[in-house]
Amino acid sequence: MAERPLRADAVRNRAKVLRVAYETFAAEGLGVPIDEIARRAGVGAGTVYRHFPTKDLLFQAIVQDRVRQLTDSARELVEQDPGEAVYRFLLRMVDEAAVDQGLVDAIAGVGIDIETVLPDAERDFLGVIAELIAQGQRAGTVRSDVDVADVKTLMVGLQAMRRYRGDIAKAFQVVRDGLTP
Repeated sequence: MAERPLRADAVRNRAKVLRVAYETFAAEGLGVPIDEIARRAGVGAGTVYRHFPTKDLLFQAIVQDRVRQLTDSARELVEQDPGEAVYRFLLRMVDEAAVDQGLVDAIAGVGIDIETVLPDAERDFLGVIAELIAQGQRAGTVRSDVDVADVKTLMVGLQAMRRYRGDIAKAFQVVRDGLTP
């Protein structure tokens, strides 16, 4: 049996909930309850739960779109300058951390197991990091013994440093020096 399409008001409410949830998670992380997101969106909690029965499903809708945007931008970086792409991507992800705490939490595995909840998004994200590393290794700008886990760990660390310290120019240079052959 085919699902009926959503009514126009339901489509608007769903879009409003997604927008408010994205803004809220970005600003405050994943600890914000669904009831608070509903209040901020100006809808009842039942409306949120009808569209997203769990917080994981709400977050999944948000993160899948963000990861798609980030993987697309990473691929553009490879086309522009394969040797520098991994470093530019790291800096972009650190900049994202300054404005999107929800994404930082997801990447770090805080409050949500991204591998379980968003396996396709996690696979795509790690895949694009692998592409960046391989391009850098072929260009001679990334050590041959560096892998995806190393870069993801360094990214999460740089994101934390950005929150703690603000300016990460020196820390980034130390990371870059460590990744360079």
